[in-house]
Amino acid sequence: MVKPQHKPLAAYRVLSYICIGLLFTAFLLSLLVGISLPIIKPIWLLKLQSIRPGQPATTVATELRFGVWGACANSVLNQPTFFHDQSDCFGPQLGYKVPLEIIALTGVSTALVEAILKGLFVLLVLHPVAAGLSLVTLLSSLFLASHTISIISLILAIVTAIITTIVFAVDIAIVVIAKQQVQKLNEFQFEVVWGSAPFLGLVAALLTWLAVIALSARACYCFGVRRDGKF
Repeated sequence: MVKPQHKPLAAYRVLSYICIGLLFTAFLLSLLVGISLPIIKPIWLLKLQSIRPGQPATTVATELRFGVWGACANSVLNQPTFFHDQSDCFGPQLGYKVPLEIIALTGVSTALVEAILKGLFVLLVLHPVAAGLSLVTLLSSLFLASHTISIISLILAIVTAIITTIVFAVDIAIVVIAKQQVQKLNEFQFEVVWGSAPFLGLVAALLTWLAVIALSARACYCFGVRRDGKF
């Protein structure tokens, strides 16, 4: 009699595919945000742009976009697109700085820029951690046939979900604080614009929490999941 081969996905196949899909998407989104502007220029956290009335269109930088690893400055005549971006960028660098002369040209408050950069330094640590945990949890979800590994995957997923949620909260806090500081600086005519990074972080957090629910179903045989791997 031929002994059947062990297939990690033979049991709990549908549940495994669901977890893999959720965790892979969450990992990809966390990774994209973690290596955002200036490495991936279309993805950034926030933008400070001048809104001075009657300002002529020149090549002088009028806005700053901030990512996790750097910042980019561009003018009205050098607007970036998804496929084309010729902005002057600084970084990638750990704890990067924006030159004072660029800040002066844009009319942005130096104190505000410094406050944003301090918050981004925290994200330099948290984003790679969140992406790394997502990858480890994704790999462990390949072996849900083992009840022990499914419990380990659940624990990893919970930790990952918490870290990802904290990262998203910090992203939101930085933008909200920047908006509040702008409202106090009446002598400066500029505004804060949301980037895509916080919203990608939100989706990553939601997908990870959904993966927690799916892994809980496997670990405790609940939500209609039976011991034979079927719903």
